[in-house]
Amino acid sequence: MPITHIMIGSNDQAKSVAFYEAALAPCGYQKAFEHLGRVGFSAGEGQPPILVGTPHDGKAATCGNGMMIGFAAETRAKVREAYEAGLKAGGKDDGEPGLRPQGPPNTYAAYLRDPCGNKIGIFCNKPSE
Repeated sequence: MPITHIMIGSNDQAKSVAFYEAALAPCGYQKAFEHLGRVGFSAGEGQPPILVGTPHDGKAATCGNGMMIGFAAETRAKVREAYEAGLKAGGKDDGEPGLRPQGPPNTYAAYLRDPCGNKIGIFCNKPSE
């Protein structure tokens, strides 16, 4: 089954939205809508939206150990751009940009934690620029 959307819980909507707006822009995502207290980011037709907001059950958002969302970047430079933008927007380093020999060939990635502790990865699997 195709993925319909990805929901990321937040305890501070403003900080989380600022983080995702900055960190995902180099990957082609932009803020697309607000609905029922959630902000949606889109990378275009055929791509599932990323939703950021308070959990539906009203309880505090928590990050899942082992849970990570990976985003594709067109170039290694875009991986670095997304990483730097995410840090400036309140994210925390969880793995500086670099080659990841444990991944598929040519894997170049960076890892960040958003303001609530959720982990994202930015990946490019193309040979060096």
